[in-house]
Amino acid sequence: MRKTLIALMFAAALPTVAMAMPEGSGPMGGHEGHMMGGPGHGGEHGMRGKGGTFSQLDLSREQRQQIGKLMGEEMHGNKELVRKYLDKLPAADQKAMQDEKAAAKKKTQADIRAVLKPDQQKKFDEIVKKRAERRAEWKEFQAWKAQQTQKAQ
Repeated sequence: MRKTLIALMFAAALPTVAMAMPEGSGPMGGHEGHMMGGPGHGGEHGMRGKGGTFSQLDLSREQRQQIGKLMGEEMHGNKELVRKYLDKLPAADQKAMQDEKAAAKKKTQADIRAVLKPDQQKKFDEIVKKRAERRAEWKEFQAWKAQQTQKAQ
């Protein structure tokens, strides 16, 4: 059961990950790829690069934005779908999965850092730190928001 849910989670996320979003359409205005060293961090691959799904269509800026919006909506829908099924897991399995995800993320960040030059490592560390701070602020806001909702009821 656990393996099936994990496979479902990856299967739901893969189509979205496989196709990089057009510039300017992501939650960070298209800058998420720049942390990895280039636009879309796939270089000439993916949606915009040579041989990418949409590169051969000669899309206008407006079309790229609309497609990016649709892909973003799909990504959020997939996250909700995965969340719906993961919430049904026992608490111990949820914690184990979160721990595995955190360990994998930490390893990937260490591997990325090892590829970078010292000045790039410093910048990468700053970016990771800022993202962690924003994530903590968001979590705090969500807790506050939930508290306000309970008070209103």
